[in-house]
Amino acid sequence: MHIADVTMFHAPASGGVRTYLQAKHRVLSRTANLRTSLLVPGAERDSLGDHHTLPALHLPLGQGYRFPVRRRPWRDALIHLSPTLIEAGDPYVTAWAALDAGQQLGVPVVGFYHSDLPHLMGDRFGRHVRQRLIRYVVDLYQRFDSVLAPCHAMANRLTEWGVPNVRVQSLGVDLEQFHPSRRDSGFRAAMNIPEDKKLLIFVGRFSREKNIDVLLATMRALGSDYHLLLMGPGMPTQVPSNVTVVNRCCGSHEVARALASSDALLHAGTRETFGLVAQEAMASGLPVIGARAGALIENVPLGAGVLCQPLDPNAMADACSALFSNDIAASGRYARHFVERQFSWDSVIGSLLTHYVDLCGLEQPNALALRR
Repeated sequence: MHIADVTMFHAPASGGVRTYLQAKHRVLSRTANLRTSLLVPGAERDSLGDHHTLPALHLPLGQGYRFPVRRRPWRDALIHLSPTLIEAGDPYVTAWAALDAGQQLGVPVVGFYHSDLPHLMGDRFGRHVRQRLIRYVVDLYQRFDSVLAPCHAMANRLTEWGVPNVRVQSLGVDLEQFHPSRRDSGFRAAMNIPEDKKLLIFVGRFSREKNIDVLLATMRALGSDYHLLLMGPGMPTQVPSNVTVVNRCCGSHEVARALASSDALLHAGTRETFGLVAQEAMASGLPVIGARAGALIENVPLGAGVLCQPLDPNAMADACSALFSNDIAASGRYARHFVERQFSWDSVIGSLLTHYVDLCGLEQPNALALRR
């Protein structure tokens, strides 16, 4: 069996999609009689093992993302790879190329709906843009043999719009990388953060839907007893005195250390389709203070954090106070336990592989071989 992934959501500073693809290919590499390929944009045409790049337009201010503009080279590259199954990870040119290639090869094509395009663009450009993009999404995704959505809310939305064959496929967490044992007693001193402060953290690239301005307003409301660490490319530099900014792309080891050395995650995003950083924080033993919106509603359970009114800094400040007035260590332990049960990459990708095999009409892989 040969699985080919294609997406434009793959850049040095990209987040959840790249993490998903890396974990997926790592887990599947341990499965007998199975091969994976990855086709993504790059500066030039290149191949290194099963990682292939095609040249694509560099997006100004796009944090390293490249946008393919011609369908044919991507279709031809997929046909040349001759996979058993293709998965498209974005709703743009590469998705249409995957459908073309799948039709010519006679293989199933899966569309993974990672990002809620109509609502993200609708927030910026209004209701009419949202409605036009909903029609576009339905036209595209109804053509796939299967559509994956990372949470129930997104799956239900696609179904309500009229997209058939929708399946919830959660992402996972590297439970060894993100672990309470990564806590570093010297971390706060290294970051010039006083030891007696209640340390909040948010990690991610700066984008409108992350609502970083709400986080900053929340810190103004909380005052000097609390401190926020913002990590990620594009973060603002004009911030309150109780905020520290690491304005760059941070590696997973650095993020794991920072998470485990903090007290809680502060997350104001309202358009999360999975909320990977929230799960990584929970795996690190941190409870979550977040907006009651998107995937955080179903992926941050009662006892593992506090969710509040979206886009309301005062409500978020009250949620912080409520969390720290209780046993925050117990909340962190419960958060870790929840992620261990629900979101290990081995179980997540094992379930996905079973779905792939069903789509291809093949025999089920040996479960023991997959676990190994």
